[in-house]
Amino acid sequence: VQLQASGGGLVQAGGSLTLSCAAAGRTFNHYSLAWFRQAPGREREFVAALNWGGYKIVYKDSVKGRFTISRDNAKNTVSLQMNSLKPEDAAVYYCAADAGESILRTRSSRLVNYWGKGTQVTVSS
Repeated sequence: VQLQASGGGLVQAGGSLTLSCAAAGRTFNHYSLAWFRQAPGREREFVAALNWGGYKIVYKDSVKGRFTISRDNAKNTVSLQMNSLKPEDAAVYYCAADAGESILRTRSSRLVNYWGKGTQVTVSS
């Protein structure tokens, strides 16, 4: 089972990036999918998540209105559209899968069943 994130890069503050995560090895249609991020010297933190049908969505407060999480179950992918990026958004971003919906309530990385390899997002000021 693999989750592979892509789309990271260097962007100026105020710019946009779209991260994508493709799953291989199994279908995640019945999983909640999420994005976490980890900046150097900091703990991994929750960014956004949505349930299997995409109708329950939660965001970290600091990204609300700027980031949009979405999924395409036919393609087994999850995306994170990031607009109005700030230097504090810079981090390695990880996609994650949770077999239930607990991750939407707890936002805890400990509930993640599968992690993808991260993709680096750098925001220049």
